[in-house]
Amino acid sequence: MLFNKLASTFLISILVSTVGMCIAQERARDYGIEIGILHPGRYNAITDVGNVRVGHFTLIQSDSIRTGVTAILPHSENIFQNKVPAAIHLANGFGKLAGYAQVAELGVMETPIVLSNTLNVSAGLDALIDYTFRFDDNHDIRSVNGLVGETNDGWLNDIRGRHLNKSHFLTAIDSATQGPVEEGSVGAGTGTSCLGFKGGIGTSSRKIPQKVGGWTVGVLVQSNFGGILQIDGVPVGEELGIHKFRNVEDLYKEDGSCMIIVATDAPLDARNLERLAKRAMFGLARTGGIASNGSGDFVIAFSTFTGNQIPYEVSADLLELTILQNEKMDYLFEAVIEATEEAIINSLFRARSIAGYQGHQRHPLPIKDVLNIMKAYGRLKN
Repeated sequence: MLFNKLASTFLISILVSTVGMCIAQERARDYGIEIGILHPGRYNAITDVGNVRVGHFTLIQSDSIRTGVTAILPHSENIFQNKVPAAIHLANGFGKLAGYAQVAELGVMETPIVLSNTLNVSAGLDALIDYTFRFDDNHDIRSVNGLVGETNDGWLNDIRGRHLNKSHFLTAIDSATQGPVEEGSVGAGTGTSCLGFKGGIGTSSRKIPQKVGGWTVGVLVQSNFGGILQIDGVPVGEELGIHKFRNVEDLYKEDGSCMIIVATDAPLDARNLERLAKRAMFGLARTGGIASNGSGDFVIAFSTFTGNQIPYEVSADLLELTILQNEKMDYLFEAVIEATEEAIINSLFRARSIAGYQGHQRHPLPIKDVLNIMKAYGRLKN
């Protein structure tokens, strides 16, 4: 291997970082790593799609609480009254995604999506109920299908303490905005680990050429899974000697799941949204993830195409929807694969070193070493 000595150098040279220490690392594309052939949107984020908004709440306290919430809103209106087409792909079911069954049955979502840790799913559901009840138009509803995704951040966070409450989830929802999205060790990614390094929140987008639709696909991930890191086809984890299989006797603490959120403004129904969601897992596989036994891997996909929103109360017997033909899906498939891959890599590039529960630590990518590897393989654009 070109850099088989980097692992020991990396491990020896690491300095233990305090939780508050923030390293100004750039995103992968800023270093000349350009994944795929399609171009990103303005922000290279899920917020490039329609009116999608993202908000975070980060909870860092004492020496053991390292957790948070990330909220994704498909639009800024009353979502319960203006439901959006949606689908969920369950790639590996070792997870606790609340709200799955109704989305699978009806093909729509009616609340924001909130992401957090495994043992705080119930607090997220409480928050989504309160959020939905806020709207005057919802004064008489008696059922809310909240969507709460999770990964297990118990390596760095005192997860049994269940330190998040519904006010924290509501803060994330209320802070959601359009534009650039904060990434790395923030929100639901505060305590996560990925592919041997500090994981977190990452996002990316792709714009389809105008002559074939001009649609946008955006992805946001909560990365917390294991495998052997690859970046744009380069075996970085193998070169560094840092990966799940480097020593079978090692105690491995990194199979904590991945949540992938896919948004598009293309006019898709639930059936083709599920097909799109399935392709997102190809993007995860390109990063070296293996959907291991202890990893719950879920993809939630929704369309923001306004003409296909489903009102809560419908007077007519028939709905008129605009649906993209199956034959026009290939560019969207390529877009979601590329955006998912880059979103995961961005979650790694933007993460910072975290020390937490019981003194456990997780360090970020050694950026300089990674760039040297990418250069040696001819994969840097500048």
